[in-house]
Amino acid sequence: MMKKNHKETRWHKLDNTANIFPVIASENLSNVYRISVTLKEDIKPELLQEALDTVLPWFEVFNVRLRRGIFWYYFETNRHRPVVELESNYPCRYIDPYNNYKFLFRVSYYQKRINLEVFHVLTDGMGAITFLKELTYQYLRLCEPKFRDCVEAKPSRECSLNIEDSYLKYYKKSDAKGYKTKKAYQLKGKFMPPTVMGVVHGYIEIPSLKAACKIYDVSINQYLVAQLLWSIYTEYLNKQICKEPICINIPMNLRKIFESSTTKNFFAVLLAEFESDREDYTFEEILEKVTNNLKKQMTKEHLQGLISYNVSNEKRFYVRAVPLFIKNIAIKYIYHNSSKAFTTTITNLGSISVLDEFQDYIDKFHLVLSVSKKQSLKCSVCSYKDELVFTFASVLTDMNLAKTFFRNLALQGIRVSIESNGVYNEEM
Repeated sequence: MMKKNHKETRWHKLDNTANIFPVIASENLSNVYRISVTLKEDIKPELLQEALDTVLPWFEVFNVRLRRGIFWYYFETNRHRPVVELESNYPCRYIDPYNNYKFLFRVSYYQKRINLEVFHVLTDGMGAITFLKELTYQYLRLCEPKFRDCVEAKPSRECSLNIEDSYLKYYKKSDAKGYKTKKAYQLKGKFMPPTVMGVVHGYIEIPSLKAACKIYDVSINQYLVAQLLWSIYTEYLNKQICKEPICINIPMNLRKIFESSTTKNFFAVLLAEFESDREDYTFEEILEKVTNNLKKQMTKEHLQGLISYNVSNEKRFYVRAVPLFIKNIAIKYIYHNSSKAFTTTITNLGSISVLDEFQDYIDKFHLVLSVSKKQSLKCSVCSYKDELVFTFASVLTDMNLAKTFFRNLALQGIRVSIESNGVYNEEM
């Protein structure tokens, strides 16, 4: 629902998933993620700023400020101008809705890299990658004379500017149940100083990864999730019996399944669960458990149930009529109660494609997630051309899990090279 006033200010509701993020976000729980693109030449900041000025008005999802209503938060058109900055801090820091010119995203650069950091209230990874690609195309148009005649200052032919709430569109009334809240195993260790976050990227050759997946007849995502579970089982549990299951939170893009092109949030959470009730599990057994479990959850019927459960809570009359400050108390309680159900998170953006004319100018993409109190380490995946980047982001002082994970891949003949942001240089 939208509204205009004489100054063409527009407002719209937060999507169903987004309602939780303004309530729980803080310095220690930023809910900010970073998607970055690395080009072949150093970034020219003045041209990046010009590109951002061009692209932002196209994206109503990004060109907003967060406002507090009586019953819900809502977005309103932001009349300020976001400023491109030189990267000078650790990634995924909290974005204060009342600073940063009221914008809920930031654009920075470092050498050849453009960073887009997004508060999850705006959109998910797929919405952000749409924005980042358009920003990159316009930046390259300004940098390269050859593009000035063939690339226009308007959205590309692949760009979607759809802002529908696809959760509401595909909602069907049902008795579907919600997510489990059983306590999961938590990764333990010594924490780094506040604001410090270690990042480790593993660059994986996709042909060798596909060859390993073919042996087991599984998808890349199933294989990587199983390897992560196996690494936690061997590195943290030492293959010992544990009453608390290892539970991996897996956000899943719903756009292809439900034919949506929205630039707002549209994902559901799957759960890969492994209970260490024996001391002799093999990787193959864990992989089989993970594969069967995820296949059951990836049906359209199951995902429809998750959408219906989430939206049904918002649609209840007595929930809609409750003032926002009371809703906030309830949302915080529900979130902190449910957050104990996950050991860690792994988000896979899949293969990122760009327009043919820009491929030679783009080197790679990265995705980095912020951590949380119950998840001191999170993982993310994206790929471009024949290279997949598996990233660990952590506030723990050791990176033994990352070392074990990449070592296990190498033992299966998968070619991996590793890079960090400097925090773990001595260890890696």
